[in-house]
Amino acid sequence: MTLISILVGTLVAGMGSVWLAALLAYALLSRFTQHLLSLAAGALLATAFTRLLPEAFELSVTAGVSAQALFATLLVGLVFFFLLDKAELWHHGHEHGHDHAGAHEAQARHAHKHAHLHEYLHADDTHHHHAHDHLIGGWAVLLGDSVHAFGDGIMIAAAFVADPRLGVAAALAVMAHEVPHHVGDLVVLRQTLNDPRAALVKLSLAGGVTVIGGLVGYLLVGALHEYLPFFLVVAASSFIYVALADLIPQLQKRLLPRETAAQVAWLLAGIALVAALGEWAQH
Repeated sequence: MTLISILVGTLVAGMGSVWLAALLAYALLSRFTQHLLSLAAGALLATAFTRLLPEAFELSVTAGVSAQALFATLLVGLVFFFLLDKAELWHHGHEHGHDHAGAHEAQARHAHKHAHLHEYLHADDTHHHHAHDHLIGGWAVLLGDSVHAFGDGIMIAAAFVADPRLGVAAALAVMAHEVPHHVGDLVVLRQTLNDPRAALVKLSLAGGVTVIGGLVGYLLVGALHEYLPFFLVVAASSFIYVALADLIPQLQKRLLPRETAAQVAWLLAGIALVAALGEWAQH
């Protein structure tokens, strides 16, 4: 039953986020993308601090793991994801063109980075590069998303093995933060392939790697069950890093009071969603 739950959760988080992103992008509903950034940040932080970390500390009591070891793992995890982010292998941060070292370098850097709402709305202006650059950018997006999806699958599997409620919360949190990123990916791939359907199919296949990561995670966590608290802490560090280093910085800009209130409301909605899922799963 746990394996089936992992397969369903990773499928929803991986491919479901791509299809929802396509709905937002192609139905011209991109105004919701910025709201999803706030929702995703709230959901990720709530999942890490109210679900994954408490569960890890509860399991550490029976596993004989000290709190100091778990906090050390959390610190190492944050540094680890920071270094992977620097290497542009784990997740795609958001750069805004501060470095103008040349068109080719900018395109390569941009292809490795997720676009946010502004880049989506101005896709025709920001992606006028040569076909060869587009080809490199398209494959870079697919490769980066595949690596990212594999890691997400492992994290979701660890959460499901610990507690099905954690798995559901983790899968939904991953889906929420992937949707805005995939909107940007679809923009890059659409420019690369000149075929929206092919872009959706290829990005869906990249998202499907989440399922493979879930299977590997299930086998790995199952074989090393006594280390489950550490897996949960690493998953929490991933969620915290993505929220604090990737999503929230995009929200830290001068806005009208009404827009600021909307950001806070969506952030709180993400937290409330995770809390509601936890209450629902207990009944």
